Amino acid sequence: MTIKEKEEEVIEEFSFFEDWMAKYEYIIDLGKNLNGYPPEQKTPENIIKGCQSQVWLHAYMDGEKLIYKADSDALISKGLISLLVGVLSDQTPADILSNKLKFIEEIGLNEHLSPNRSNGLSSMIKTMKAYAIAFSK
Repeated sequence: MTIKEKEEEVIEEFSFFEDWMAKYEYIIDLGKNLNGYPPEQKTPENIIKGCQSQVWLHAYMDGEKLIYKADSDALISKGLISLLVGVLSDQTPADILSNKLKFIEEIGLNEHLSPNRSNGLSSMIKTMKAYAIAFSK
């Protein structure tokens, strides 16, 4: 699936929820289902700076696709990084860099996060794009 197709899936999933409490619960559930992060990768070098909680991100290439693995010690942060991994992982670095991640605005995430969480989300995106830049060389 392309990034745009994955974004459309996320937008559709969030459209089923009537209020933000239900959306937050869904984000937390996404975090609970995020797995596969290698414990040995929970190093200071893999912590995303700018997040209030600890969020670890590791990336590697599989052929021409960039694969992200992530984890967090806080459920909402874990859910947010899970959303981003779900949309951006298994894509080419060029596709990641050219995408604007419109789903964040479309589902209203940017309006309903606290300033600290919003900054953390921005840091997650910047770090993921930085990996895409590094692997596109």
